[in-house]
Amino acid sequence: MIKIEEEIIISNSHGLHARPAAIFVQIANKFDSRVELAKDNEAVDGKSIIAILSLGVNTGCRVRLIAEGNDAQEAFTELKKFLQDSDD
Repeated sequence: MIKIEEEIIISNSHGLHARPAAIFVQIANKFDSRVELAKDNEAVDGKSIIAILSLGVNTGCRVRLIAEGNDAQEAFTELKKFLQDSDD
């Protein structure tokens, strides 16, 4: 099983408020791999919008993106691109 994790600085222009968080969760749910997002030593399920919103991720925040599973590379790549897309 593949596990990928990396610290990412959020450059998405809106951080992860409701709409971008919903898009993040939609992307994460396309994959079988487990997805987590961690901020300030708190890791949450990347497939739960409530959990993502509870982190309070804003532009410029440092988060750790973790993907683990058979399609982890694809999940990680797509989610990282979304988090770093300054156009949201």
